[in-house]
Amino acid sequence: MEGDQTRTFVAALQQNAQGPAAIEGETPEWAEILQRLRDSDTTLTSLDLCDYNIDDEGITQLAGCLRVNTTLTSLNLYENSIDDEGITQLADCLRVNATLTSLELGENSFGAEGVTQLAGCLRVNSTLTSLNLSSNRIGDDGATQLAGCLCVNSTLTSLELGDGNIGNEGATQLAGCLRVNTTLTSLYLGWNSIGTEGTTQLAGCLRVNATLTSLDLGWNSIGAEGKLALQAACPPQCRLIT
Repeated sequence: MEGDQTRTFVAALQQNAQGPAAIEGETPEWAEILQRLRDSDTTLTSLDLCDYNIDDEGITQLAGCLRVNTTLTSLNLYENSIDDEGITQLADCLRVNATLTSLELGENSFGAEGVTQLAGCLRVNSTLTSLNLSSNRIGDDGATQLAGCLCVNSTLTSLELGDGNIGNEGATQLAGCLRVNTTLTSLYLGWNSIGTEGTTQLAGCLRVNATLTSLDLGWNSIGAEGKLALQAACPPQCRLIT
């Protein structure tokens, strides 16, 4: 019954779709969300705020609540207006939050600077297992920062970096971390700018990585040579999409 109450509450928010930035001040629905998070409402374990018009002010309010919340495990912030400043606020709270396991941040407005902040928090966060950063301006610099944190992070199992303007350098850095990472099982890199050079590096890491079960490189520029290298190196347990 509690789960049904939570889903009904979230669905009502999506239908209303005003969001905190739609009018001056807080909407009653937004105020209710924040209060329930501050109170660690046990019926609110999953919160879907996709396309809810959340800007930096809204994410700052949300991050403040997540610092004290002990019940929310899944948060969907897909398709909002969160930029580097907002992501920095969210990353800071994830350094202390110990319950969130799934975070969706696709189709926002942040770039490598925001990704760098998230990478820093992932070095100390020990609960997040799924992270979606697709359709943001990640770039090679952002991918490099994420690769560095994945060398030490031991909880993240799923990472989505699609449509992130990642090229050969970023793919090379990610390949390097996958040689030592032993927890990531799913990596999505579709719709990027990865060519033969980056693909060859990823193929090399597949020869030694024993935990990855899904690697999606669809809609890149890997070419016939890169595709053959991946297929030859991919272990039986890993589902490869090219």
